[in-house]
Amino acid sequence: MKAIVVTNEAAGTAGMTLVEQPQPEAAGNDVLVEVRASGFTPGELTWPGTWTDRLGRDRTPSIPGHELAGVVSALGYGTAGLSVGQRVFGLTDWTRDGTLAEYVAVEARSLAPLPGDVDFTVGASLPISGLTAWQGLFVHGRVRMGQSVLVHGAAGGVGSVVTQLAREAGAYVIGTGHAADRAAALDFGAQEFVDLDNDALEDVGGVDLVFDVLGGEVQKRSVGLIRAGGTLVTIAGPAEVRPADGLAIDFVVEADRAQLGEIVRRVRDGRLRTNIGTVAALDDAVAAFNPTERVQGKTIIRVRP
Repeated sequence: MKAIVVTNEAAGTAGMTLVEQPQPEAAGNDVLVEVRASGFTPGELTWPGTWTDRLGRDRTPSIPGHELAGVVSALGYGTAGLSVGQRVFGLTDWTRDGTLAEYVAVEARSLAPLPGDVDFTVGASLPISGLTAWQGLFVHGRVRMGQSVLVHGAAGGVGSVVTQLAREAGAYVIGTGHAADRAAALDFGAQEFVDLDNDALEDVGGVDLVFDVLGGEVQKRSVGLIRAGGTLVTIAGPAEVRPADGLAIDFVVEADRAQLGEIVRRVRDGRLRTNIGTVAALDDAVAAFNPTERVQGKTIIRVRP
């Protein structure tokens, strides 16, 4: 099969190559999926699981990508809940070969049915952004109607979904980003916008929840904005500064079939829009992941027409 592989962390996306790889086999409780579309997060090239297996052994050349939409082509021994020929989407394991390939073996529990009226490209754009937003807001942040939520990177892949879900939940949403992101953040539902390059973040006032995707200095400054009893939720690593009277929670997104179902249901009925920037074929994936200018939105690879 055709697949994108990486062998050198220092080379980043520029070190990607398109090669022929053996087709994987479905182990027990796995399914083999014929990949139709794949998402990719450049940050995964810095994750240990991209380069080593669960026992810490080198597993290069590695196939990156952890988001997929496709069709089940085979079932492993003991696999239940899915069937051959079924359309699915989901999030693959961090320490196994990924989805930038024509086939991928993945645990069945990590996949959810993809309705026939949802395009594979849309399905592949949902798992990381959708699950991260859902888990950060509702599982860890426990956001409630009437609360205020500060969303960093509100026009980005994760932030745009956080913004939409928080608005649907009845929260007042303040988005942040660069000046060029203002229109997109407001379009996704932010009621206010803070230009991190030119506006004073400290002028926001007290909020109940900060959803942080940036870390660093922005995260530190955000802690002081959290009301008593409020929460900092971050995917940028453990917080260096914690709220004086509140919670700081860092988490790694996990596959969840039920949550994927909730997310795709909102896409179908128009309550949630995906944030797709570039769509490219597998043969053009390396160039798509090394653009010459800034691309807003997620890059999706159409593995098959």
